[in-house]
Amino acid sequence: MGTCGIAAGAKVTLDAFLKALDDKKLVNDVLVRQTGCMGLCHSEPTVEVLVPGMPTVIYGKVNGDVAKEIVEKHILGKKLLDNLIIDRPATDIVGLK
Repeated sequence: MGTCGIAAGAKVTLDAFLKALDDKKLVNDVLVRQTGCMGLCHSEPTVEVLVPGMPTVIYGKVNGDVAKEIVEKHILGKKLLDNLIIDRPATDIVGLK
């Protein structure tokens, strides 16, 4: 939710995520955090998704439809949306071994 993200539609994307999570009764099971710029301005809005037992990924150019797809296919279906992944955080940065 940095300036570039907001300009690219991050508020609409956030609202779509919250609605999709509410529709699937996941509001109490999923933590949503707003963050500042990750330096990927060309791919905003970006969303980092961490699901236990799955690799952490960053999706780019996320709009309302993609937000719903992430909830349904990634979070619930445990399937990566390979065509939408723009980055995978380095394990040395996030502290995983």
